[in-house]
Amino acid sequence: MSILITGAAGFIGSNFIYNWLKKNKEKVIALDKLTYAGNLDNFKNIEDSSFFCFLHGDIGDRDFIRYNLKKYQPRSIINFAAESHVDRSIHGPDDFIQTNIIGTYNLLEEVLYYFEGLSNLNKSNFRFLHISTDEVYGSLDSSDLSFTEETPYRPNSPYSASKASSDHLVRAWFHTYNLPVLTSNCSNNYGPYQFPEKLIPLVISKAINLEEIPIYGDGKQIRDWLYVDDHCDALNLILKRGRLGQTYNIGGMNEKTNLDVVSTICDKLDIIYPNKKIKSYRNLITFINDRPGHDRRYSINPKKISNELNWIPKETFDSGIDKTLDWYLLNQNWVNNIISGEYVNWLKKNYK
Repeated sequence: MSILITGAAGFIGSNFIYNWLKKNKEKVIALDKLTYAGNLDNFKNIEDSSFFCFLHGDIGDRDFIRYNLKKYQPRSIINFAAESHVDRSIHGPDDFIQTNIIGTYNLLEEVLYYFEGLSNLNKSNFRFLHISTDEVYGSLDSSDLSFTEETPYRPNSPYSASKASSDHLVRAWFHTYNLPVLTSNCSNNYGPYQFPEKLIPLVISKAINLEEIPIYGDGKQIRDWLYVDDHCDALNLILKRGRLGQTYNIGGMNEKTNLDVVSTICDKLDIIYPNKKIKSYRNLITFINDRPGHDRRYSINPKKISNELNWIPKETFDSGIDKTLDWYLLNQNWVNNIISGEYVNWLKKNYK
């Protein structure tokens, strides 16, 4: 038996694989297209494991998907594969449409074909878990109630619109074709192996290199921060005990403004990684023009997954950011290796 992870070499996908292998003696088939954010270095600690196999491929390549589903016969598929950065979607939405919508459609079609060929027993055990985002719900005001699974979709960026579309496709394949699907919508993740275009690893990298730390607008945009290993624990529970066709919102219950997040990182670095050239890393903070359509606040109500599956996050923001800082400071080679010429050009374009 095995499970298949798409988008496996990305941030959350690779963390899920490590989390899974700590708890399960079941082979993981890791599939990734290896675009800019997919990194084989993420697998260095497990690449020789008999419980791990990597496949280089695209979820939109139906022949490739069909061949490998038949070859490996997975009992579950966890779909992390997605283009997932708002700024990139603003400047280049085409990739987001192709991967998140067309790619998801092609994957669903091949998974359905595979599923229909299974025995009745294997059908009853099969699951397709689709990983989505809270950004599909749009933006909240400070006084609004947190997102629930019943919140209407109101995506505001090409990224969130493409993810909303993929969510709707997954739902349709359940109701129309009886494909046993589950969907999760999570809040902002942080932790090891996150590509340094995202806020927290970007701030860490900029700070320790004594470069300006860019903050959009006034920095008072609010996000609900979820430590990635807590997210992976939740996904394990959804896969094992979630009700078919249901959506589960996963939130860290740690709402912070972007400015608070950046300031916290700077203050902690002042203590654990002081630099004599600068009095405080806060002095590197630079406010820049806000990005188009910047959502003001995200907030997840995780009551459903807490009540049904008995999940709550283990990490506070303080404990999670300590673990994150420790990992990045100990793994600067990983950071330096992943920062490509494409990434440098993207930074120059977006943070000039």
